[in-house]
Amino acid sequence: MGKNKKFVEAITSMSEDFAKWYTDIVKKAELTDYSSVKGCMIIRPYGYAIWENIQKELDSRFKATGHENVYMPLFIPESLLQKEKDHVEGFAPEVAWVTHGGAEELTEKLCVRPTSETLFCEHYAKIVQSYNDLPKLYNQWCSVVRWEKTTRPFLRTTEFLWQEGHTAHATAEEAHEETIKMLNVYADFCEEILAIPVIRGQKTEKEKFAGAKSTYTIESLMHDGKALQSGTSHNFGDNFAKAFEIQYTDKNSKLQYVHQTSWGVTTRLIGAIIMVHGDDSGLVLPPKVAPTQVVIVPIAQHKEGVLDKARELKDRISKVASVKLDDSDKMPGWKFNEYEMKGIPVRLEIGPKDMENNQVVLVRRDNREKIVVSIDELENKIVELLDDIQNSLFEKAKAYRDEKTYSTTTIEEFKEIAENKPGFIKAMWCGDRACEEKVKEVAGATSRCIPFEQENLSDKCICCGKEANHLVYWGKAY
Repeated sequence: MGKNKKFVEAITSMSEDFAKWYTDIVKKAELTDYSSVKGCMIIRPYGYAIWENIQKELDSRFKATGHENVYMPLFIPESLLQKEKDHVEGFAPEVAWVTHGGAEELTEKLCVRPTSETLFCEHYAKIVQSYNDLPKLYNQWCSVVRWEKTTRPFLRTTEFLWQEGHTAHATAEEAHEETIKMLNVYADFCEEILAIPVIRGQKTEKEKFAGAKSTYTIESLMHDGKALQSGTSHNFGDNFAKAFEIQYTDKNSKLQYVHQTSWGVTTRLIGAIIMVHGDDSGLVLPPKVAPTQVVIVPIAQHKEGVLDKARELKDRISKVASVKLDDSDKMPGWKFNEYEMKGIPVRLEIGPKDMENNQVVLVRRDNREKIVVSIDELENKIVELLDDIQNSLFEKAKAYRDEKTYSTTTIEEFKEIAENKPGFIKAMWCGDRACEEKVKEVAGATSRCIPFEQENLSDKCICCGKEANHLVYWGKAY
């Protein structure tokens, strides 16, 4: 094989060691690298290109719903953070502090933002005076810092990229409507673009965001049966408004507090893509989020006309899909392995025999099916194939989630499922926090959400046997 040395290194099988499999993919697909600061990741060009596609699609959806982008400072004075007691208590263990500027000790510590509620509140208190100033529909793309003890690329890092929406409204009804609307924006995005099915629902009081009136979530199931909180939307009511004195004069000239929301998704969505769609050969990217949708691999490219034909096909395909031509002198087998690892949805092979027959070979990444296609029909077939791959990935993930979702009415069976069948567990709950904590204690599962689509499995709580108020999705989670 000469200077190519060897094909792409094998990755650990997911059935052998899922955590190692995940790390292998992240590294070998060149998504991230480790930095000199523990828990901080370098997002490499390929990983960042996936984030750019996520960002571009979400940003257009936010703007279509009337939101504007802003940017808030990186630092928050300690006194500002202390204004909302529940909020600061919720983040206290994770906060990084700046105590010195150069050689001088600061008169007041500065927090490196773990989230920006307090900054938005301070700003809204200045700019909102009248009902005419409302609503304020702002979003910020930035990084935040949370001093995590255990880290894993994309899923949980000390610094990570995200967007955080922060809105202010005249009424409680408007704030509630915004909270649900943005949760649905996230859910639709995950299902339509990332091909990841989600459960939409509300977090319990125990699991809600610090300082929020209510928190809503989209929960997805990874291939190892663990849940991943993939996006959250919070209704703050007037909790923050009262702490920060954000008031406006209504149409009757009376002073009222605003009602606020906050919502966000992060680079952990890239982790979700890996763990929902990936296989033992590497990444499997849904076409709608893939930086490159088609890769052209010339066969016997040293032979006359092959590279010229490959370049001509690239120009044609570029009108309907994102395309890359690999005309390097690496062996075709090496290229096949490389682009499988990177999860590119479609590989196109063209060689002298294909040219004679006016055809190309298309290979799907998701199921490795090979299709011989006439060059005359190429553009239409590419579009058709990418759509089918996108839909197939969603249906496959949905079938897997449904297969790994269990129902039970007894705590004994709940415990047995939690120990032996990783996945979502549906069970009834009375609403008492003590029961929620007991379930975690005996089965190691946490409440993921109270789904909007309720079922009645039983009239009794899984834990205490008293009257049940809610069906809850439970599970072990990242």
